[in-house]
Amino acid sequence: MTQDFDFDAVVVGAGAVGLACGYALAKRGLVVAVLEEQGHIGQGVSSRNSEVVHGGLYYPTGSLKARLCVEGRRSLYAFCDAHKVAYKKCGKLVVATSEDEIARLDAIWDQALANDVEGMERLTGEQARALEPGLNAHAALLSPESGVFASHDYMLALRGEIEAAGGAVVVSTPFEGAEPIAGGGFVVRAGGADPTRLTCLLLVTAPGLSAQVIAARIEGYPADRIPKAHYGKGVYFRLTGKAPFQRLIYPPPIHGALGTHYRNDLGGQAVFGPDLEYVPAPDYSVDPARAEAFAAYIRKFWPGLPDGALAPDYAGVRPKLHGPDEPQPDFQLRGVEDHGLAGLMALFGIESPGLTSSLAIGEAVAGRLLD
Repeated sequence: MTQDFDFDAVVVGAGAVGLACGYALAKRGLVVAVLEEQGHIGQGVSSRNSEVVHGGLYYPTGSLKARLCVEGRRSLYAFCDAHKVAYKKCGKLVVATSEDEIARLDAIWDQALANDVEGMERLTGEQARALEPGLNAHAALLSPESGVFASHDYMLALRGEIEAAGGAVVVSTPFEGAEPIAGGGFVVRAGGADPTRLTCLLLVTAPGLSAQVIAARIEGYPADRIPKAHYGKGVYFRLTGKAPFQRLIYPPPIHGALGTHYRNDLGGQAVFGPDLEYVPAPDYSVDPARAEAFAAYIRKFWPGLPDGALAPDYAGVRPKLHGPDEPQPDFQLRGVEDHGLAGLMALFGIESPGLTSSLAIGEAVAGRLLD
């Protein structure tokens, strides 16, 4: 393809999803350029999350989140094995901390089976406590395929694959706009210290929190087809002490998110979070005073949390497409049938389980653009 274009495809955003899209296109023989505004890859949503590999339990039957999470998780473990990216398939316990939460576990069980999640087990409270002493559990679900992994090493491996295929991942290079070319393709304006214009046949936008801003910079993109952006902030607290559990511990989800959970990261540290607060703009501050509310929530499933044991850690912001009282929508992969621009795939609302789903999202994007 490149005889008529500088690159076969340009991807905007070098987070996990953008790099996975570039990788999927490169695997199909295309020469790809990934443009990243920040000075390093993976500095946005991809750098401020739980690094959890999700099983795919919760998402509505037939949704992109359900399908791509399960497919992506299977592909992710295989990719990590092939590229020596560290992970720990520690498993997850979804815990009912009181009798009135049992019905919610039943619903999650049914959804996990509908989503073809492997290896699920139902546990009594006694069985759950045998696995994780100190846990308060009336009943639990065990997802053995859930885990944690080294997400930055994963992104470095994706970058290496793109570059090995003749492509480029270019940092400190903001996307300033694009115009369609008559007959197909795009002229892309790239900024930074050395601004340039380049041409490509295919354009993918996967910039996370700035998805709406980026879409508005593409000439001819209908303004009424750009969804409203919402920002869901979540903070994390780290335990100052020995990790109490080996598995991920999740209470039933809250509205709009999976809720504050526990993980034992690859370094052996116990981390709790994120909570959910809607904010008018991305904000990465962590208020130490939130520790009190965190502690009260955590003690529902871990009554033994010592007083004063939580230290502020970090915050992340999720690119949501819904407000606090609105239903949670699916991933949005917007192609020509939506916006009318052939060769463009615009991604919106790629929040959790976007990291787990990233390889499958990349395959879906490449498939829709090429197959």
